This record gives sequence, C-alpha cells and structure tokens, in this order.
Amino acid sequence: MKLEGIADLPLHTGHVPPWLAQIMKRLSKAIIDIMVIEWGPEKVVERLSNPLWFQGFNNIIGMDWDSSGSTTVTLGILKEVIRPEEEGLAILGGKGKNAIKVPEELYSFSQKYDLDYQRLIKASKLVAKVDSVLIQDSHTLYHHSFLVTTSGKWGIIQQGMNVETRFARRYHWKETDNFIIEPHDGIAGIKQNIAVNVIEKDKDKTRKLIVDLVKERPTNVIGQIKKALAVLKGQSTLDSFGKAFNVVISPEAKIVYMKPIDVNKIQTVLQQLYEYNPSNLEEVLLNGLGPSTARALYLVADLIYNEPPSYNDPVNYPYDPFKYAFASGGKDGVPYPVNRKVAWEVIYTLEDIIEKAKLERKDKDFALNKLKELVKNGNKEGP
Repeated sequence: MKLEGIADLPLHTGHVPPWLAQIMKRLSKAIIDIMVIEWGPEKVVERLSNPLWFQGFNNIIGMDWDSSGSTTVTLGILKEVIRPEEEGLAILGGKGKNAIKVPEELYSFSQKYDLDYQRLIKASKLVAKVDSVLIQDSHTLYHHSFLVTTSGKWGIIQQGMNVETRFARRYHWKETDNFIIEPHDGIAGIKQNIAVNVIEKDKDKTRKLIVDLVKERPTNVIGQIKKALAVLKGQSTLDSFGKAFNVVISPEAKIVYMKPIDVNKIQTVLQQLYEYNPSNLEEVLLNGLGPSTARALYLVADLIYNEPPSYNDPVNYPYDPFKYAFASGGKDGVPYPVNRKVAWEVIYTLEDIIEKAKLERKDKDFALNKLKELVKNGNKEGP
C-alpha cells in the first residue's frame, strides 16, 4: 500500500449527537455496501486509502470538512457497521488504546481468513515507524486504523496531532512493497516551514549512512553525537585535514535538533541495533530506532558527514476539502446544519438500491446454478 497523502485538520471538541450518529451509521453502511456490490471490497480499501476520497466520504455522512474528528469518528463508525462476512473487509484498531489492539485484532482476523499475519503486522509496524521516525513533522501519532479485506489486501489510515498548533494530520497508505523511498502518491495539507524528511528520493546516501552508523560500535557513535551537539551549540568546531571550520546550519534546523535528548537511552537503543546487525533501513526501523535516536543520527549525518536529511515538509499537494462539504451539512453546522429529512431520504434510497441489487444477484446466481445442473445432467445422459 502506498502512502497516498496527508491532510491537516484542526482539533474539534464535542461529541456526535445520537440522532446524527444513527444517520452516519446507516448512510456509511449503505454507501460501502453499494461500493462492494459494484467494485468489490479491495476497491473499497483503495478508495478509503485516498485522502481526497476519504474526505469526500467523511463530508457526505455529515462530518465537518475541517474537523480532526473526520478521521476518528468516520473510522469508528465504519469499524462498527462493516462486517467481514457481509462486506468482505474489516476496520481494525482506531484511536488511542484501540490503536495498540491492531496486533491482536489482526491475528484473529488472519487466523479466521487464513491470511499471512506476519506480512500484515510488518506493514502495520513499518507504516507507524515511517510516519514518526523517517518523517518528523511535529505531529505525534495517536490514531492507527488498519483496513484489510478477507483476501488480504490492506490499507492504513493514521492521524497525528501537533500539540502546539492544535492541528491534526492524517496519513493514508495503500498496499505497497516500498515503505522507504517516497512511498506516497500525493501529500495534501498545510505546508510547514520545516520537517525532518528522510523519504525523499534523492536521500539514498543519508539512508545508507543511517544504516552504516547503527552498525558501528555504539560508543563511537555516541562520541560523534556529542561532538555534533557541541558544534550545534557553538561550543566546538569541526576539523578537516587539520583545519578547523564552522558548520552552517539553518535556524529552522537548529530548532529541530535543539530538542533535549537522553544520551544514555540512545546508547541503549544503538547497542540493541548493533547486536541485531540490520542489513537495511526497514530492519533498523523494526528493531528499535525511534524518533529521538533517529534525530541524533540525522544531526551526525548533517554536521559530520555532510549528508543531511531533507528539511522539506512532505506536503506537496494542497487541496480545499470545503468543496466536498455541500452534501447534507456538517455536525457543527458548517457549511450548514445537517438536514435530517434529506439525509434519511438518501439513506432509504441507497438501501432500496442495495436490496434490489442483492435480489438481482440472487436471481442471477440461481439461474447460473440451474444452468450448471442442466449441463451436468445432460453430460451424464449422453447423446
């Protein structure tokens, strides 16, 4: 699954009223059921993995176009109304404590439908690591939903919160074998001045250097980290061929690296990685590399080896989700209060279409089965 995009959304407080929750549930299920009938569950996962489509879906069912709840509420509702035995897919995980339940939920789902659990759980862990370690954009992840079909096709939607700006950022993934080098097709949201970004295509040398550093003796790397920090604070200079020189680093980058770090904790992580002896960046991520250790290594890469990460925010596809808000209204009255009459008319119409489609499918299946029986019996009777 590829990382499809990122959307910035302001934090909204409050709860969905019961009458609106009922509308959202019925409308969500009706839309998903029609999609399953028309396209199949795999296409549903692919659609939800697209940030623009997800935003439109969220607004259609009555969530506000700019609310952080558009992720948590919409996915919570989908998790409640979607049944694997009916739609052929499931929504696992969710917000906060529910996010850490993905491994056990995924294991049960994999056992029931005979799927490769190790492949799926690896994807879940790598996606979380990429969005918090290889991309450090001041958003802390607090939501992780794993979308998976009974055939094993997966998608992931995550959300992080910037506690200073009170904006949430949503990360969409769809199935892929590439987790490291620009795994996204498009990134949508509000661009920041700076972010640590190691997924850019032209940062191969930086990625390779990080792997090389964790394979060195931890004491040597810690020495380099301390030296880089001293240079950053202006307490030391670097020597090159016996000549001292000052390193120039942007004020924005300084803000990133001046965050406090625990050297002892970093040394413990480096020791763990050194003993594992990873062969690639995926293995580094899966075996202990966290945000603070990674940030220390990025500083060393920048100041000592002159192989810095990118400092560009990966957002590169801005869009205006307000254009999707004119369906049945929004929870908080934006762009106008939800029109209950219109919402229920839509629900009844969709459910009627679904029932007719299911009946047509049953009729077709019945006719095909009869035809097979006739052919089978005809062959038995002979010419």
